[in-house]
Amino acid sequence: MAENEYVPLFETRQVKGRILFRYIAASILLGICFIIMYRIRYFPVGGKAERWTWIGLFLSELWFSFYWLLTTVCRWNAVIRIPFIHRLSQRFGKELPGIDIFVCTADPLLEPPSMVVNTVLSMMAYDYPPEKLSVYLSDDGGSNLTFYAMLEAANFSKTWLPFCKKFKVEPMSPEAYFRTASEPLNVQEWPSVKRLYEEMKMRIETTTKLNQIPEHIYKQHKGFREWNFVTSKRDHQTILQILIDGRDTNAVDIEGNPLPTLVYLAREKRPQYHHHFKAGAMNALIRISSKISNGPIILNVDCDMYSNNSQSIKYSLCVFMDEEKGDEFGYVQFPQSFDNLTKNDIYGCSFRVIQKLEVHGLDANGGPCFIGTGCFHRREALCGKKYEKNFRFDLKKLNNTKVNERASLLEETCKVLASCTFEHNTTWGKEMGLIYGFPAEDIVTGLSVQCRRWKSMFLDPERDGFLGVAPITLLQLLVQHKRWTEGHLQVFLSKYCPLLYGYKKIPLKLRLAYCAYNLWAANCLATLYYVVVPCLCLLKGITLFPKISSPWVLPFAYVAFSHHAYSLGEFLWCGGTFLGWCNDQRMWLFKRTTSYLFASFETILKLLGYSQLAFVITTKVADEDISKRLLTCGTCLVDQREAHTILLLIR
Repeated sequence: MAENEYVPLFETRQVKGRILFRYIAASILLGICFIIMYRIRYFPVGGKAERWTWIGLFLSELWFSFYWLLTTVCRWNAVIRIPFIHRLSQRFGKELPGIDIFVCTADPLLEPPSMVVNTVLSMMAYDYPPEKLSVYLSDDGGSNLTFYAMLEAANFSKTWLPFCKKFKVEPMSPEAYFRTASEPLNVQEWPSVKRLYEEMKMRIETTTKLNQIPEHIYKQHKGFREWNFVTSKRDHQTILQILIDGRDTNAVDIEGNPLPTLVYLAREKRPQYHHHFKAGAMNALIRISSKISNGPIILNVDCDMYSNNSQSIKYSLCVFMDEEKGDEFGYVQFPQSFDNLTKNDIYGCSFRVIQKLEVHGLDANGGPCFIGTGCFHRREALCGKKYEKNFRFDLKKLNNTKVNERASLLEETCKVLASCTFEHNTTWGKEMGLIYGFPAEDIVTGLSVQCRRWKSMFLDPERDGFLGVAPITLLQLLVQHKRWTEGHLQVFLSKYCPLLYGYKKIPLKLRLAYCAYNLWAANCLATLYYVVVPCLCLLKGITLFPKISSPWVLPFAYVAFSHHAYSLGEFLWCGGTFLGWCNDQRMWLFKRTTSYLFASFETILKLLGYSQLAFVITTKVADEDISKRLLTCGTCLVDQREAHTILLLIR
């Protein structure tokens, strides 16, 4: 191979089985055409009730057919991406760009500080030069409990990081590692590190339970004095503390190696100003980090999504730093996976088929959407810069920015960037940073980045990049999906509708693929009609389907059987079980008849001015009773309390 010959840092491969999928999809389409012919040909000419019932069922079937076509577009030409991190190391060595990692939390009760600490520690422990790594925590709860937990994390990191690097620890979350790993032989540090972690965890949980910082701890760090001026979590000044300054030669671990930068931020909040939820927190972090570390690549994660793969950063850099195609990409999205799922996933939280098949299809059509966590962003793309074909980004040079101010001076000068009034008369939240005004700020932000001509990529390594906490009760799941579907529908009904906003900016197939998610909520009416009306008609003796002896029953039977059989095959191929598929189908019906319905009503009320934008946080902790039920129901189809929860929702 010639020395100057281009060797890509990643390659693209077609997903296996796409030919079989296309044949089955074509046969289902043929069956749908016969069903439509039957509905038209045998339209009832009798009573008025029969005609209107037939029309309603026909419209529902047309909607299902249209929505099936949208999902088929998503999967038609799926691809997978294979990064080569050994080529990255050979080509660039240690000449790698700086990485700024954003972790967002909002409530110390729903998102316990001990969990946040594990996420932060896992981010600090990446297999990456620590002097080029900066971790920022946005605490929208403005809690001194979370700040105390971060101080504990900063101290424990001096022991945890060298332990991770020495023994190649994965996952890098101490809680997850010590829970799943058995004590290795000939590793003397293992018991002592575990004991230090358990002692730290006990101190954090005890302090959180008492809801009070001990007096001797309160006096140890100047940052606690900031809470003397805090009125409430919705009314306080900017609190910015650089807990570890990576530029400081004294910021080293127990073996003398440099530590990553660690920053705590609680942005200013006042009752008279809208804080824009997570989007506002992210935008504040973008501005603050630009003055402290200014890494050209930004990783954002939710506080429950710990790092499970020490090479995730290098995987993403294989995309951004590829000499031929890297400059085209605005963000690289990793899948959202969970570590608290039961074998048969009784609440259908895994997104198994979506992430193994559908999102890979989006990748082939122009790029996946931004799902709010586990995403690596190019800073320029996130800050509103448009992609220019002939412009080249040198990530190494972009990281050469040196900040000479002391940490204490930086803390004071940067506070204004997180103030309530900084964004007034600017394009923040409109053209720069995350977009405001939607519960699904991630989706509309990713769409706007793609409409600025940037591409995106989906990376799904063999070892999950990030693991988080899935909803642990039926009610939490339905509330979460209500927020997601409401946000998607609001995007579709706004000026950011992919069909219009993306016109001549992104491919048609990608715009249609976005609609498959934007129209989740719209499935509720057709589903309710199909579930309720045929049952009532059966009692009244109204015929809606062909008799079993009629040849017209064949397309109905074929479409139903082939669709469900292929769905089961996909689920099993993606690593699921038969009972897991049954649970997934059950939850599909629950969500369409509750979450999607309420999301539709809420969106209509908001458009009419009778409702305001809200952001509901789902709890990330399970009490003893819930944990016991999850363990005992891991192989069951139905949780014993689900029926009671559904009755409460109906009432």
